[in-house]
Amino acid sequence: MENMILQVNHLSKSFGSHEVLRDIDFTVKKGDVTSIIGASGSGKSTLLRCINLLEIPTSGEILYHGKNVVAKGVNAPAYRSHVGMVFQSFNLFNNMTVLENCIIGQVKVLKRSREEAKAHAMQYLEKVGMTPYINARPRQISGGQKQRVAIARALAMDPEVLLFDEPTSALDPEMVGEVLSVMRSLAQEGMTMLVVTHEMAFARDVSNHVVYMNGGVICEEGTPAELFGNPQKQETRDFLSRFRNH
Repeated sequence: MENMILQVNHLSKSFGSHEVLRDIDFTVKKGDVTSIIGASGSGKSTLLRCINLLEIPTSGEILYHGKNVVAKGVNAPAYRSHVGMVFQSFNLFNNMTVLENCIIGQVKVLKRSREEAKAHAMQYLEKVGMTPYINARPRQISGGQKQRVAIARALAMDPEVLLFDEPTSALDPEMVGEVLSVMRSLAQEGMTMLVVTHEMAFARDVSNHVVYMNGGVICEEGTPAELFGNPQKQETRDFLSRFRNH
């Protein structure tokens, strides 16, 4: 079990009387690229936000290397430095340059020196093709570029797992490809990734595990070949048939 990074057990989340997630069991092993698919409102993003402790589950546990991070007294920022997140709306600091965006978390959370943080940031900005823009502010670059900066920022923290919350859904169609290609190369390098996505080709071709959520529960999961090639449940078949025609 030493390659087990995250285990989600009996996770539920309610907002008031509205139950968004119900009895979710879920595991992330080292090197997994897991795509979470499903209609809007099926609980995918809430699941990701619970895993990153941006939402606190109503019940259940989230084990990171066997330790329950929902328990009292857990240092959430330190945990998040291991379990990074890339948001659909980028969440960059607009008053900082691209480079500064990628330095600040390293200095504040990981207590790196500025020199070390800068060297690290540059390495990942180069990886995502953003070194020409290190002195730009977020408003001066495109959505696809912002998302690539956000990925570099997350990588600069040396996370063990990267969570992506619909990373392409706020982008113009011509920018989707540049972000997906960065994600594809990360997957090929063995980065452990958990991706909430509407990009079915990415889920089918890049993931090794696909989870279909519907109505706050995991309806079906398996390899891409199983889920796309031979879905067992009618809801999964109905959902996927909408994409087959594209």
